[in-house]
Amino acid sequence: MASTTLPISGSSPNLQQSQPAISTTPAFRAFLSRLSTTIRHTFAQRRPWSELIDRSSLSRPDSLSEAASRVRKNFSYFRVNYLSILTLILALSLLSHPFSLLLLLSLLSSWLFLYFFRPSDQPLVLFSRTFSDREVLAILSVLTIVIVFLTSVGSLLISALMIGLAIVCAHGAFRVPEDLFLDESEPVNSGLLSFLGGAASSAAAAAAPSVASRV
Repeated sequence: MASTTLPISGSSPNLQQSQPAISTTPAFRAFLSRLSTTIRHTFAQRRPWSELIDRSSLSRPDSLSEAASRVRKNFSYFRVNYLSILTLILALSLLSHPFSLLLLLSLLSSWLFLYFFRPSDQPLVLFSRTFSDREVLAILSVLTIVIVFLTSVGSLLISALMIGLAIVCAHGAFRVPEDLFLDESEPVNSGLLSFLGGAASSAAAAAAPSVASRV
């Protein structure tokens, strides 16, 4: 009895022509690399927490101008520690509101994977419809406005930042900065906002090539 050989079908062309994952694109890898480098460099500049919570260095300022001067000096010295406090308060606020956290993560993921780091030669196709880059940008912009201003996400972020800034300003006003010494390479007036601006520009530089290719 002759044996029958069953033909083995090859893999379909759709499976063979698998599209590259977003996590393997050069822009996304560059973004992750620069982000990790920025985080390591940032936390390497933090001051000892024992200096931040030194109770012997706390005293009430004699005037409003003295309090403002203390806040400026302490911002320059403890900027990484203050940034960590703001991040912790923001994280705790989001964790206590899981729905707002889910909305915010979904929004950030949409911006990252559908616009910033989506390969420019791969159009977005949803429900058998192809969306151009301008349409994707418009849809994501509308979603951002709706989520931030028409849900609890915006008020939650603002309230968390206000609480964090109040704690930071209170500590900066009562912490006597006479025993604090800045490095000579650091500008005296480099406050928290300039530090955040430098970190944001560093992260944006990684996404710039991907965005420029869509213009």
